Amino acid sequence: MNNKTEQIIFLEPVMKEVLWGGTRLRDDFHYEIPSDHTGECWAVSAHDHGDCAVASGAFKGNTLSELWKNHRELFGNLEGDRFPLLIKIIDAKQDLSIQVHPDDAYAKVNENGSFGKTECWYILDCDSDATIVVGHNAKDKEEVAQMIHEGRWNEFIRTIPIKKGDFFQINPGTVHAIKGGTLILETQQNSDITYRVYDYDRLTDGKPRELHIEKSIDVIKAPFDVDSASSKRELVKGDSIDNEALVSCSYYTVVKQDVHGSAKLTQDKNFKIYSVIDGEGSIDGVDIKKGTHFILPYGYGEYTLEGNMSLICSY
Repeated sequence: MNNKTEQIIFLEPVMKEVLWGGTRLRDDFHYEIPSDHTGECWAVSAHDHGDCAVASGAFKGNTLSELWKNHRELFGNLEGDRFPLLIKIIDAKQDLSIQVHPDDAYAKVNENGSFGKTECWYILDCDSDATIVVGHNAKDKEEVAQMIHEGRWNEFIRTIPIKKGDFFQINPGTVHAIKGGTLILETQQNSDITYRVYDYDRLTDGKPRELHIEKSIDVIKAPFDVDSASSKRELVKGDSIDNEALVSCSYYTVVKQDVHGSAKLTQDKNFKIYSVIDGEGSIDGVDIKKGTHFILPYGYGEYTLEGNMSLICSY
């Protein structure tokens, strides 16, 4: 490994066991998982609830939050008290609860200064008849409260069919839920604040999980703006790499890159996060494959991606 590739920040993912999780993080990505109810891989995270360790190179053994604290030059000396993004792979064997996230302003006041949560989903795989929840059917805030308090879930919830390769932007205030049989890559703000609106009356240890009805009603936007969840995807095909812009918002830009050959690129951002979602290849001669996650630090400059693989890049 040369001195330059020593600077690549390869990360060890953190696994999360959950009620609705399964085994696809092991079966599809070959991760070691703690049980057959593993629902989340926190692949690039500096959050207190899951702080990824650096797997190799110059910063091996440090956590991502330590790098953010002690080596801010790696991230272009960006301001802020925490690393801004969090990348997850989610394996929903069963339906997740119907939920909503607050924005920064609401979370700051009501959640001890936390970030709000803007997120987006790339559908890595799903069952042939899979659906997700994005949005609701209430005409105004009053009807939101009414439908929730009266438990009129079938009327309230907006369910849509999905297929592999679909992409959704989930802004704060959007009612949403990943449903069973879905594997997604999620790019989000570094926040773990979720308000549960409804959980199908499921029990954990004999008790229903906590709901956050009043906070949910506070933050749900009404009526739901259908356009807010879709993004104008733009694909640019090249000889050795196809670049598809998925979304760009005030928190992140997300691009899908399909490499077929050898592609020279430039790291000209504060940092670039990469997740290999299919195939295998190399970056500057270092082997990478499906399930590898890494950060290219500030000033890394030119790099070469080689092989046959699909990656999601965010910055």
